[in-house]
Amino acid sequence: MGVADGECAVVIEDDAGIRELIQAVLEQIGLKVVTAASGVEGVAKVAECKPVLVTIDVNMPGIDGFETAKRVRAISAAYIIMLTARDEEIDALQGLGSGADDYVLKPFRPRELRARAEAMLRRPRVIESRQPGETDASGQTAVPAGGSPAAPATQPGRTLLSHNGVVLDPDEHIVTRDGKQLELTFSEFELLQALLQSGRTVRSKDDLARLLRGDDYVVNPYVGEADRRGVEVHIGNLRKKLSDSASSPYLIETVRGVGYRLAAPRG
Repeated sequence: MGVADGECAVVIEDDAGIRELIQAVLEQIGLKVVTAASGVEGVAKVAECKPVLVTIDVNMPGIDGFETAKRVRAISAAYIIMLTARDEEIDALQGLGSGADDYVLKPFRPRELRARAEAMLRRPRVIESRQPGETDASGQTAVPAGGSPAAPATQPGRTLLSHNGVVLDPDEHIVTRDGKQLELTFSEFELLQALLQSGRTVRSKDDLARLLRGDDYVVNPYVGEADRRGVEVHIGNLRKKLSDSASSPYLIETVRGVGYRLAAPRG
């Protein structure tokens, strides 16, 4: 999946030079870019142009990047990339907790930002919700939640993944738990899908961090501690939305010192 004609991005950044640089990078991949110099202005632009991608600077006058991300996430399913100074890397992790999908450290290389943006836009976005049992325009029917680890439930033209009451539809980008649809960010969906596909096989934090960068991401293959912490934050957010307990999980089990895997199937 690439960029469709007319798709919009919003750049929220108070530094004019950086704002223009980000705009140029995103225009190179075919996005129509709208810019804002403050969080309040940026949220208004998001509501107006309904973007597929939003970049947010952490340190801005007025409302900061964290509050801006929360307000953007409340009204938009757009991918959110936080930008923060390298000596404030911990801010990036807080940004992920505010609903962001990824972060880029300043000073950044334009090709790094471009690679991360392109990796996100190749993935499907959230579309109109549909509950299990309802049919879509093509007549396909969602199946009830349940099943064994990563159990495929085949429907015409697609396969659903399910485990212990959670069902993920890769094509429609929908996740339900016991029939109730959940609102996940891009990164949360990607992590859940990877774990469902792997079943009881452990996925390391490094592996999951690279996954979030995109399969073709080669600008910086190194995985640092901040990347691993980012995965931990996403997993923590995912558990909250799934009502899953780290100490007694029904879905995501932590393998200490290694990574994550699916919990044992319920009887």
